[in-house]
Amino acid sequence: MYREQIKVLDCTIRDGGLVNAHDFSVDFVRRVYQGVSAAGVDYFEIGYKNNAEFFPDAKFGPWKCCTDQDIRLATEGVENGAKVSVMVDVGRVNMDNIRPAAQSPYHMVRVASYVKGIDKAIAMANRFDELGYETTINIMAISRDAGLELDEAMDQCERESRVQVVYLVDSFGSLYQEDIERLVTRSRKWIRTKELGFHGHNNQQLAFSNTIESIMHGVNYLDATVYGMGRAAGNCTLELLLGFLKNPRYDVRPILDLISTDFIPLRERHEWGYIIPHMIAGQFNMHPQ
Repeated sequence: MYREQIKVLDCTIRDGGLVNAHDFSVDFVRRVYQGVSAAGVDYFEIGYKNNAEFFPDAKFGPWKCCTDQDIRLATEGVENGAKVSVMVDVGRVNMDNIRPAAQSPYHMVRVASYVKGIDKAIAMANRFDELGYETTINIMAISRDAGLELDEAMDQCERESRVQVVYLVDSFGSLYQEDIERLVTRSRKWIRTKELGFHGHNNQQLAFSNTIESIMHGVNYLDATVYGMGRAAGNCTLELLLGFLKNPRYDVRPILDLISTDFIPLRERHEWGYIIPHMIAGQFNMHPQ
């Protein structure tokens, strides 16, 4: 499957951080960044750009509220490095602390939002756009909010936001291929001048096949993670996706090396992937935790 417009975003550290409270060492993150970059992946999501002041009692590693210094330590000096992305949550970012993109170690900001918070998400994404960043809005739990509210949110994203991409996020891993076809077709009634993206979870072992389905219907921004590492049942596996895309700029071998040296040992300490409780959550369209 080859389409030049397709972009792959690796979110191993960001979504995988939900497995271990974002407690990766800088050396580990740098090795993943090097491997993902060597594989030709377009974007590397390094963590959340939230502010620690919004989590006064929580114990997280650095990638829950990553600083510019953290990001530079993990990414600077890597040859042909992938563009660096961060994710932000509405209401958890002090915009006064955000520097313009020209002075920043990251290139893209993805604003995560439920349908009910789309107004605030658009306002935040537009502020990042004004600072020179590539931007997306990631509409989470789209399997739950699939009524008229979703149509209104899509319409707002099209008319009021300056984002480049609107992501459909199967947060609970509950969608099937026919659902993906229906959602993408429906979204295209509203999203006409922006790209669509897809982020799947693997509760029913469908993240990869649902990502393929989204590609078949014209989605060009695709999320995946090394060895499928991500919250609960994990995500579309990067190594499978790169093999499927048949694009000569992607090379799966550095990802396989990473799995061998870092992720198989990590899997022995932290559980992620398909298990029966996550399957049940997916089938009942419920949050897995």
